[in-house]
Amino acid sequence: MTYAEQAQHLSATIAAQGAPWSAIDAQSAARMRVQNRFRTGLAIARHTAAIMRRDMAAYDLDPAAYTQSLGCWHGFIGQQKLISIKKHFGTTRGRYLYLSGWMIAALRSEFGPLPDQSMHEKTSVPALIEELYTFLRQADARELGMMFRDLDGARAAGDEVKAMQIQHAIDCHETHIVPIIADIDAGFGNAEATYLLAKKMIEAGACAIQVENQVSDEKQCGHQDGKVTVPHEDFLQKIRAIRYAFLELGVEDGIIVARTDSLGAGLTKQIAFTREAGDLGDQYNAFLDCEPVDGAGQPGDVLINRDGRLMRPKRLPSNLYQFRAGSGEDRCVLDCITSLQSGADLLWIETEKPHIAQIAGMVDRIREVIPNAKLVYNNSPSFNWTLNFRQQAYDNWLADGRDVSGYDRARLMSVDYDCTDLAEEADEMIRTFQRDASARAGIFHHLITLPTYHTTALSTDNLARDYFGEQGMLGYVRQVQREEIRQGIACVKHQNMSGSDIGDDHKEYFAGEAALKAAGKDNTMNQFAA
Repeated sequence: MTYAEQAQHLSATIAAQGAPWSAIDAQSAARMRVQNRFRTGLAIARHTAAIMRRDMAAYDLDPAAYTQSLGCWHGFIGQQKLISIKKHFGTTRGRYLYLSGWMIAALRSEFGPLPDQSMHEKTSVPALIEELYTFLRQADARELGMMFRDLDGARAAGDEVKAMQIQHAIDCHETHIVPIIADIDAGFGNAEATYLLAKKMIEAGACAIQVENQVSDEKQCGHQDGKVTVPHEDFLQKIRAIRYAFLELGVEDGIIVARTDSLGAGLTKQIAFTREAGDLGDQYNAFLDCEPVDGAGQPGDVLINRDGRLMRPKRLPSNLYQFRAGSGEDRCVLDCITSLQSGADLLWIETEKPHIAQIAGMVDRIREVIPNAKLVYNNSPSFNWTLNFRQQAYDNWLADGRDVSGYDRARLMSVDYDCTDLAEEADEMIRTFQRDASARAGIFHHLITLPTYHTTALSTDNLARDYFGEQGMLGYVRQVQREEIRQGIACVKHQNMSGSDIGDDHKEYFAGEAALKAAGKDNTMNQFAA
């Protein structure tokens, strides 16, 4: 219903109650209802799943229609990203949020900062999803509240044309609620544990859940060493568990992102169960690094039959088995194909560097089997983007026969090269990386996992240096507040951002003339009106 229809409906409802409800204003109640469009996490999950499905279909038609997100670890940060996106671009289309397990571990655990090893409280994942959407819903309420104030102003001035324009804008308001791709790590346990946590995440509003093929109790960050994968059937059980959770809760078009860490994972905890030669378990075991044995081997040996010969898989003192060196890409391709064939919607291939040709090589092989395979890709701060792309530019120059005598490939990160032609070419490759990778390597969604972890540290360091140094208060004013004013950052009016004006509206609804409101002439936030 439109705002006017909501008010008309509520007016009839209030009138039907008679005198007991005579102090209730239908316009005010309608405004509160419009400001709270999404009343449950499941409503959010259904709404955002539909957005992602439309975006995925659009990408299939045109790879230039890729999507993006930034990771966040607090509701306020997620809210400010969406407010900024609407301010700069006028729409939230194609822009999501990413919920990083790394950032929860490092910043939200009751144990204090932890490495990305699934040691944090798993309930903190759905709690952050709920927090993010609480802040995004408040952003809707704040923006609509300001529009209602403008509507009242237009009506008070007798400007019916402007009032109609504002009312139309209210009815067409674009919500700050966008899809969240939420990291469930390796599922925090077995398939039942994955299902239970997935339900909590969906109930909190998640429409897309990312799960990885590492061993849950040996989980490592995707850009660190020591990663251990599980046989395919173990991973596929978790994919099915997440799908059951979506279906049980009525989010039938929920999205599952299947992540493979096989490219950098050289170990497995288990030898896969095999029924017959060539089945999925046998294909997994074929990647094991084995050596032939004579006779029955040694006491304690674990042996497998490979092409009629007894082989001893190489086993480490940790009781983990080792894959053959150089088999990572083949394992990634098999992981991706089997995941899509078993109900996953999107893929995530964790790589050691941002290299389009490497990613495209694997995607081409996957698309030979599943033509519409699409990726989510981690544009990770774990990569040294400057060094990687300067080295790629160097290698391209060398292959093209261009003069590289003025460059030392091992030192290309040096500030000495910042203003060189090679550095400028590398920066242009970085600038177009997402566009080029989406066109060439099947990447539907680009995300940065930990951006605000780094921006917070950088801005805090700069402020501490200036404020506690010679600049004093000018360090804050010049670096923060003046820039907020000049750039139109909404948070310069931090009382408004925290909900003070929404609270004033409610006080007026509830108490009428007796309302004690905060936004009077003595509110120092009025200093920012100019």
